[in-house]
Amino acid sequence: QVRLVESGGGSVQRGEDLRLSCVASGHVPSMAWFRQAKGKEREGVAAVSLWLNTNYPAYSDSVTGRFTVYRDNAKNTLYLQMNSLQPEDTAMYYCAAASWSALRPSLAVSAYHFWGQGTQVTVSS
Repeated sequence: QVRLVESGGGSVQRGEDLRLSCVASGHVPSMAWFRQAKGKEREGVAAVSLWLNTNYPAYSDSVTGRFTVYRDNAKNTLYLQMNSLQPEDTAMYYCAAASWSALRPSLAVSAYHFWGQGTQVTVSS
């Protein structure tokens, strides 16, 4: 069992930046960020998978160019740098982890079996 703890959420204005962090209790090859807005399904935002000592990222179309996912393997910590936030980015953000590795990490909810409790991000206009 891997425990995930997110932090870094908050309330910001349109165009501002935030960085989310997720600390895992142990090493997991693949980690990801998901988000769920009120009344909507949970969606994959960004993921990173460690494959042959290299971290390979993946992003959803909605955040490409604005968000950057990266990890500190030594600290078992995943980050999500979110720039130029928009009101449509408002959601609960969840960290997830999985024991598989891939060159193109999945952004599907079903691919991950460890989940954090979430951290709220609210962007006002």
